[in-house]
Amino acid sequence: MALTDEGIRELVTEWYRALDRHDELATVLPYLLDDGLEMRFPETTARGHAGFSDWYKAVTNRFFDEVHTVTSVEITHLGERDATVRVVVNWQAKIWNPPAAKSEWLGFDAYQTWELVAAPGDAVKLKTYIVDRLEPMPGSGSL
Repeated sequence: MALTDEGIRELVTEWYRALDRHDELATVLPYLLDDGLEMRFPETTARGHAGFSDWYKAVTNRFFDEVHTVTSVEITHLGERDATVRVVVNWQAKIWNPPAAKSEWLGFDAYQTWELVAAPGDAVKLKTYIVDRLEPMPGSGSL
């Protein structure tokens, strides 16, 4: 993938497909820069591959039936070696909180800011991933 409008949109789509499938950690890490990676989620800030790995293990064991639907990708800066992107994604999932008798549905629109960088081998990697805000859908459970 290249730092082009098309390459960035492809990266965003592939990232969320991987999250929906709960891909193995080893296949998700190549999307991410290690040195300098910062991912700010509502519940924590993860740094580097080690921090992301801890977060990923936690969420893939907590949420299921996940569906991420990208509703907007706005490239606000596109340089030769970096890009800034605003992403809006609708995230729906289920969660089970023991000892509840049933799972609970969650639905949110997540407003995010991404910083992408060109990496060796014509790769594009996430350097910064910030969840700016979450807006719950009507009827959604809380996180």
